[in-house]
Amino acid sequence: MTTRPDFARFPVYSLLEGPTPIQRLDRLSDRLGINLFVKRDDLIGLGMGGNKLRKLEFLVGDAIAQRADTIVTVGARQSNHARLTAAAAAKAGLRCELVLTRAVPRTDDAYLDNGNTLLNELLGAVVHDLPGTANALEFAEARAQQLRDEGRNVYVCPLGGSSPTGCIGYAKCAIEIRQQEHAANVRFDEIVVPNGSGGTHAGLVAGFASLGAKPALIRAHAVYSNAERSREVTLDKINRTLPLLQSSLSLSADDLNLSDQQLGDGYGIPTDAMRAAVKTLAAAEGLFIDPVYGGKAFAGLLHDVETGRYARGQNVLFVMTGGLPGLFAYRSAF
Repeated sequence: MTTRPDFARFPVYSLLEGPTPIQRLDRLSDRLGINLFVKRDDLIGLGMGGNKLRKLEFLVGDAIAQRADTIVTVGARQSNHARLTAAAAAKAGLRCELVLTRAVPRTDDAYLDNGNTLLNELLGAVVHDLPGTANALEFAEARAQQLRDEGRNVYVCPLGGSSPTGCIGYAKCAIEIRQQEHAANVRFDEIVVPNGSGGTHAGLVAGFASLGAKPALIRAHAVYSNAERSREVTLDKINRTLPLLQSSLSLSADDLNLSDQQLGDGYGIPTDAMRAAVKTLAAAEGLFIDPVYGGKAFAGLLHDVETGRYARGQNVLFVMTGGLPGLFAYRSAF
Protein backbone atom coordinates (compact mmCIF):
# COMPACT_ATOMS: atom_id res chain seq x y z
CA MET A 1 0.00 0.00 0.00
CA THR A 2 1.30 3.50 -0.87
CA THR A 3 0.45 6.83 0.67
CA ARG A 4 1.50 10.38 -0.15
CA PRO A 5 3.93 11.54 2.56
CA ASP A 6 2.92 14.31 4.95
CA PHE A 7 6.05 16.44 5.24
CA ALA A 8 4.32 18.98 7.47
CA ARG A 9 4.86 16.53 10.32
CA PHE A 10 8.57 17.40 10.45
CA PRO A 11 10.32 20.53 11.70
CA VAL A 12 11.92 22.34 8.76
CA TYR A 13 14.29 25.28 8.50
CA SER A 14 13.77 26.75 5.03
CA LEU A 15 16.93 26.85 2.90
CA LEU A 16 15.47 26.54 -0.62
CA GLU A 17 13.82 29.33 -2.57
CA GLY A 18 11.34 26.88 -4.13
CA PRO A 19 11.45 24.01 -6.63
CA THR A 20 14.64 23.80 -8.66
CA PRO A 21 14.13 23.85 -12.44
CA ILE A 22 14.25 20.90 -14.81
CA GLN A 23 15.84 21.77 -18.16
CA ARG A 24 16.15 19.80 -21.39
CA LEU A 25 19.68 19.69 -22.81
CA ASP A 26 18.94 20.13 -26.51
CA ARG A 27 22.42 19.74 -27.97
CA LEU A 28 23.35 16.68 -25.95
CA SER A 29 19.90 15.17 -26.52
CA ASP A 30 20.44 15.41 -30.26
CA ARG A 31 23.94 13.99 -29.97
CA LEU A 32 23.04 11.08 -27.68
CA GLY A 33 19.68 10.17 -29.18
CA ILE A 34 17.77 10.43 -25.91
CA ASN A 35 15.78 13.22 -24.31
CA LEU A 36 18.26 14.31 -21.66
CA PHE A 37 17.03 16.56 -18.86
CA VAL A 38 18.80 17.96 -15.80
CA LYS A 39 17.39 18.78 -12.37
CA ARG A 40 19.28 21.91 -11.28
CA ASP A 41 19.86 21.39 -7.57
CA ASP A 42 23.17 23.14 -8.14
CA LEU A 43 21.19 26.40 -8.47
CA ILE A 44 19.99 26.53 -4.85
CA GLY A 45 21.30 29.87 -3.68
CA LEU A 46 22.72 29.34 -0.20
CA GLY A 47 26.42 28.61 0.23
CA MET A 48 27.05 28.09 -3.51
CA GLY A 49 24.24 25.54 -3.70
CA GLY A 50 23.95 21.79 -3.90
CA ASN A 51 21.89 18.77 -2.95
CA LYS A 52 22.89 18.71 0.71
CA LEU A 53 20.65 21.72 1.36
CA ARG A 54 17.56 19.56 0.85
CA LYS A 55 18.75 17.31 3.67
CA LEU A 56 19.84 20.23 5.81
CA GLU A 57 16.37 21.79 5.75
CA PHE A 58 15.23 18.85 7.86
CA LEU A 59 18.44 18.38 9.84
CA VAL A 60 18.70 22.04 10.87
CA GLY A 61 14.97 22.05 11.52
CA ASP A 62 15.45 19.08 13.83
CA ALA A 63 18.42 20.75 15.51
CA ILE A 64 16.46 23.94 16.18
CA ALA A 65 13.51 21.90 17.47
CA GLN A 66 15.96 20.33 19.94
CA ARG A 67 17.17 23.82 20.92
CA ALA A 68 20.68 23.21 19.63
CA ASP A 69 23.09 26.13 19.49
CA THR A 70 25.89 24.23 17.75
CA ILE A 71 26.07 21.77 14.85
CA VAL A 72 28.98 19.38 14.44
CA THR A 73 29.39 17.28 11.30
CA VAL A 74 31.97 15.14 9.53
CA GLY A 75 33.39 14.63 6.05
CA ALA A 76 36.48 14.62 3.87
CA ARG A 77 38.59 17.76 3.55
CA GLN A 78 36.68 18.94 0.45
CA SER A 79 33.27 17.85 1.76
CA ASN A 80 30.35 19.66 0.12
CA HIS A 81 28.11 18.62 2.99
CA ALA A 82 30.48 20.27 5.47
CA ARG A 83 30.52 23.53 3.51
CA LEU A 84 26.75 23.64 3.23
CA THR A 85 26.28 22.70 6.88
CA ALA A 86 28.46 25.69 7.75
CA ALA A 87 26.39 27.91 5.43
CA ALA A 88 23.08 26.67 6.85
CA ALA A 89 24.37 27.12 10.40
CA ALA A 90 25.46 30.68 9.59
CA LYS A 91 22.01 31.48 8.21
CA ALA A 92 20.31 29.94 11.24
CA GLY A 93 22.58 31.68 13.75
CA LEU A 94 24.14 28.45 14.99
CA ARG A 95 27.77 27.71 15.69
CA CYS A 96 29.35 25.09 13.45
CA GLU A 97 32.29 22.74 13.84
CA LEU A 98 33.54 20.51 11.01
CA VAL A 99 35.53 17.33 11.57
CA LEU A 100 37.32 16.73 8.27
CA THR A 101 39.67 13.89 7.39
CA ARG A 102 42.36 13.75 4.72
CA ALA A 103 40.70 10.64 3.30
CA VAL A 104 41.53 11.49 -0.32
CA PRO A 105 45.22 11.00 -1.22
CA ARG A 106 45.83 14.50 -2.60
CA THR A 107 48.41 16.88 -1.16
CA ASP A 108 48.54 19.69 -3.73
CA ASP A 109 47.90 23.23 -2.49
CA ALA A 110 44.64 23.65 -4.42
CA TYR A 111 43.10 20.57 -2.82
CA LEU A 112 44.28 21.39 0.67
CA ASP A 113 43.50 25.12 0.71
CA ASN A 114 41.10 26.09 -2.11
CA GLY A 115 37.53 25.08 -2.96
CA ASN A 116 35.43 24.12 0.04
CA THR A 117 38.35 24.64 2.42
CA LEU A 118 38.42 28.36 1.63
CA LEU A 119 34.63 28.64 1.90
CA ASN A 120 34.54 26.89 5.28
CA GLU A 121 36.94 29.52 6.56
CA LEU A 122 34.84 32.38 5.15
CA LEU A 123 31.71 30.90 6.75
CA GLY A 124 33.34 31.02 10.17
CA ALA A 125 33.28 27.30 10.90
CA VAL A 126 35.70 25.75 13.37
CA VAL A 127 37.57 23.06 11.43
CA HIS A 128 39.25 20.02 12.95
CA ASP A 129 41.80 18.66 10.44
CA LEU A 130 42.29 14.92 10.98
CA PRO A 131 44.42 12.32 9.18
CA GLY A 132 42.75 10.04 6.68
CA THR A 133 42.83 7.07 9.04
CA ALA A 134 40.96 8.88 11.83
CA ASN A 135 37.41 7.96 12.89
CA ALA A 136 35.73 11.29 12.22
CA LEU A 137 32.37 10.43 13.79
CA GLU A 138 34.02 9.15 16.95
CA PHE A 139 36.00 12.39 17.19
CA ALA A 140 32.84 14.42 16.52
CA GLU A 141 30.90 12.67 19.27
CA ALA A 142 33.76 13.23 21.73
CA ARG A 143 34.00 16.89 20.71
CA ALA A 144 30.23 17.26 21.07
CA GLN A 145 30.41 15.89 24.60
CA GLN A 146 33.23 18.32 25.43
CA LEU A 147 31.06 21.20 24.20
CA ARG A 148 28.07 19.93 26.18
CA ASP A 149 30.24 19.87 29.29
CA GLU A 150 30.89 23.56 28.58
CA GLY A 151 27.15 24.23 28.53
CA ARG A 152 26.47 24.06 24.79
CA ASN A 153 23.57 22.17 23.20
CA VAL A 154 25.10 20.21 20.31
CA TYR A 155 23.49 18.49 17.34
CA VAL A 156 25.70 15.97 15.48
CA CYS A 157 25.06 15.39 11.76
CA PRO A 158 26.29 12.15 10.16
CA LEU A 159 28.43 11.83 7.04
CA GLY A 160 26.73 13.60 4.13
CA GLY A 161 23.75 14.49 6.31
CA SER A 162 22.43 11.09 5.26
CA SER A 163 20.44 10.07 8.32
CA PRO A 164 16.78 9.09 7.86
CA THR A 165 15.88 12.65 8.86
CA GLY A 166 18.16 14.03 6.14
CA CYS A 167 16.85 11.55 3.58
CA ILE A 168 13.39 13.06 3.95
CA GLY A 169 14.71 16.01 1.95
CA TYR A 170 15.07 13.90 -1.16
CA ALA A 171 11.85 12.03 -0.54
CA LYS A 172 10.24 15.44 -0.78
CA CYS A 173 12.25 16.10 -3.95
CA ALA A 174 10.66 12.99 -5.49
CA ILE A 175 7.24 14.60 -5.04
CA GLU A 176 8.61 17.80 -6.59
CA ILE A 177 9.91 15.91 -9.63
CA ARG A 178 6.62 14.08 -10.10
CA GLN A 179 4.75 17.42 -10.00
CA GLN A 180 7.18 18.86 -12.58
CA GLU A 181 6.61 15.82 -14.79
CA HIS A 182 2.88 16.46 -14.74
CA ALA A 183 3.34 20.16 -15.47
CA ALA A 184 5.64 19.45 -18.46
CA ASN A 185 3.64 16.45 -19.68
CA VAL A 186 6.70 14.19 -19.55
CA ARG A 187 7.51 10.99 -17.67
CA PHE A 188 11.12 10.07 -16.96
CA ASP A 189 12.20 6.54 -17.81
CA GLU A 190 15.17 6.81 -15.44
CA ILE A 191 16.52 9.36 -12.96
CA VAL A 192 20.31 9.34 -12.58
CA VAL A 193 22.20 10.37 -9.43
CA PRO A 194 25.61 9.88 -7.81
CA ASN A 195 25.66 7.65 -4.72
CA GLY A 196 28.13 8.84 -2.09
CA SER A 197 26.85 8.62 1.47
CA GLY A 198 23.63 7.26 -0.04
CA GLY A 199 21.12 9.82 1.21
CA THR A 200 20.12 11.34 -2.12
CA HIS A 201 19.58 7.91 -3.68
CA ALA A 202 17.78 6.61 -0.59
CA GLY A 203 15.49 9.62 -0.27
CA LEU A 204 14.48 9.56 -3.93
CA VAL A 205 13.78 5.82 -3.83
CA ALA A 206 11.73 6.17 -0.65
CA GLY A 207 9.81 9.14 -2.00
CA PHE A 208 8.99 7.58 -5.36
CA ALA A 209 8.17 4.22 -3.72
CA SER A 210 5.65 6.02 -1.54
CA LEU A 211 3.99 7.14 -4.81
CA GLY A 212 3.94 3.60 -6.17
CA ALA A 213 6.97 3.87 -8.47
CA LYS A 214 9.52 1.08 -8.78
CA PRO A 215 12.79 1.65 -6.87
CA ALA A 216 14.77 0.91 -10.05
CA LEU A 217 13.50 4.20 -11.50
CA ILE A 218 16.50 5.75 -9.72
CA ARG A 219 19.78 4.81 -11.39
CA ALA A 220 22.73 5.52 -9.08
CA HIS A 221 26.44 5.50 -9.81
CA ALA A 222 28.56 4.72 -6.75
CA VAL A 223 31.38 7.20 -6.10
CA TYR A 224 32.27 6.42 -2.48
CA SER A 225 32.17 2.62 -2.02
CA ASN A 226 31.86 -0.46 -4.20
CA ALA A 227 28.44 -1.64 -5.34
CA GLU A 228 27.96 -4.20 -2.59
CA ARG A 229 28.73 -1.76 0.21
CA SER A 230 26.78 1.07 -1.45
CA ARG A 231 23.69 -1.15 -1.76
CA GLU A 232 23.97 -2.20 1.87
CA VAL A 233 24.28 1.35 3.18
CA THR A 234 21.62 2.80 0.88
CA LEU A 235 19.13 0.00 1.55
CA ASP A 236 19.46 0.56 5.29
CA LYS A 237 18.72 4.26 4.83
CA ILE A 238 15.72 3.55 2.59
CA ASN A 239 14.16 1.10 5.02
CA ARG A 240 14.69 3.50 7.93
CA THR A 241 13.24 6.42 5.94
CA LEU A 242 10.09 4.70 4.65
CA PRO A 243 8.44 4.48 8.12
CA LEU A 244 8.97 8.23 8.52
CA LEU A 245 6.91 8.62 5.36
CA GLN A 246 4.19 6.48 6.94
CA SER A 247 4.90 3.70 4.45
CA SER A 248 4.78 0.00 5.31
CA LEU A 249 7.02 -0.90 2.37
CA SER A 250 10.29 -2.77 2.88
CA LEU A 251 12.83 -3.10 0.07
CA SER A 252 15.64 -5.55 -0.64
CA ALA A 253 19.07 -5.01 -2.18
CA ASP A 254 17.86 -6.53 -5.46
CA ASP A 255 15.38 -3.64 -5.80
CA LEU A 256 18.18 -1.09 -6.19
CA ASN A 257 19.51 0.10 -9.55
CA LEU A 258 23.19 0.83 -8.85
CA SER A 259 26.52 0.55 -10.65
CA ASP A 260 30.08 1.06 -9.42
CA GLN A 261 31.71 1.02 -12.86
CA GLN A 262 32.71 4.69 -12.54
CA LEU A 263 34.24 4.45 -9.04
CA GLY A 264 37.73 3.98 -10.43
CA ASP A 265 40.46 3.69 -7.81
CA GLY A 266 38.23 5.13 -5.09
CA TYR A 267 36.47 8.11 -3.61
CA GLY A 268 37.73 11.47 -4.82
CA ILE A 269 40.27 9.91 -7.19
CA PRO A 270 39.86 11.28 -10.74
CA THR A 271 39.25 9.04 -13.74
CA ASP A 272 39.62 9.70 -17.45
CA ALA A 273 35.89 9.07 -17.92
CA MET A 274 35.07 11.69 -15.28
CA ARG A 275 37.31 14.27 -16.95
CA ALA A 276 35.70 13.58 -20.31
CA ALA A 277 32.20 13.82 -18.84
CA VAL A 278 32.88 17.15 -17.11
CA LYS A 279 34.32 18.58 -20.32
CA THR A 280 31.48 17.18 -22.45
CA LEU A 281 28.76 18.85 -20.41
CA ALA A 282 30.65 22.12 -20.20
CA ALA A 283 31.52 22.31 -23.91
CA ALA A 284 28.11 21.16 -25.18
CA GLU A 285 25.76 22.94 -22.79
CA GLY A 286 27.77 25.47 -20.78
CA LEU A 287 27.05 23.63 -17.53
CA PHE A 288 29.51 22.59 -14.83
CA ILE A 289 29.55 19.48 -12.65
CA ASP A 290 31.98 18.57 -9.91
CA PRO A 291 34.78 15.99 -10.26
CA VAL A 292 33.91 13.83 -7.24
CA TYR A 293 30.17 13.16 -7.52
CA GLY A 294 28.46 14.61 -10.58
CA GLY A 295 31.39 14.04 -12.91
CA LYS A 296 31.55 10.31 -12.25
CA ALA A 297 27.76 9.94 -12.31
CA PHE A 298 27.52 11.77 -15.63
CA ALA A 299 30.31 9.57 -16.95
CA GLY A 300 28.12 6.63 -15.97
CA LEU A 301 25.17 8.08 -17.85
CA LEU A 302 27.28 8.58 -20.97
CA HIS A 303 28.58 5.02 -20.69
CA ASP A 304 25.02 3.73 -20.35
CA VAL A 305 24.04 5.58 -23.53
CA GLU A 306 27.06 4.23 -25.41
CA THR A 307 26.35 0.63 -24.35
CA GLY A 308 22.69 0.75 -25.36
CA ARG A 309 21.01 0.92 -21.98
CA TYR A 310 18.57 3.55 -23.26
CA ALA A 311 16.37 3.26 -26.32
CA ARG A 312 16.30 6.16 -28.73
CA GLY A 313 13.92 8.86 -27.52
CA GLN A 314 13.76 7.73 -23.88
CA ASN A 315 13.49 10.46 -21.24
CA VAL A 316 16.40 10.51 -18.80
CA LEU A 317 16.77 12.98 -15.91
CA PHE A 318 20.20 13.69 -14.44
CA VAL A 319 20.22 15.33 -11.01
CA MET A 320 22.91 18.01 -10.84
CA THR A 321 23.91 17.89 -7.19
CA GLY A 322 26.30 20.84 -7.10
CA GLY A 323 29.73 20.65 -5.50
CA LEU A 324 31.21 23.15 -7.93
CA PRO A 325 33.89 24.46 -5.51
CA GLY A 326 35.50 21.07 -6.01
CA LEU A 327 36.51 22.06 -9.55
CA PHE A 328 38.91 24.61 -8.09
CA ALA A 329 40.27 22.14 -5.56
CA TYR A 330 40.89 19.65 -8.39
CA ARG A 331 42.56 22.10 -10.78
CA SER A 332 45.58 19.82 -11.26
CA ALA A 333 43.32 16.91 -12.25
CA PHE A 334 42.37 18.70 -15.48
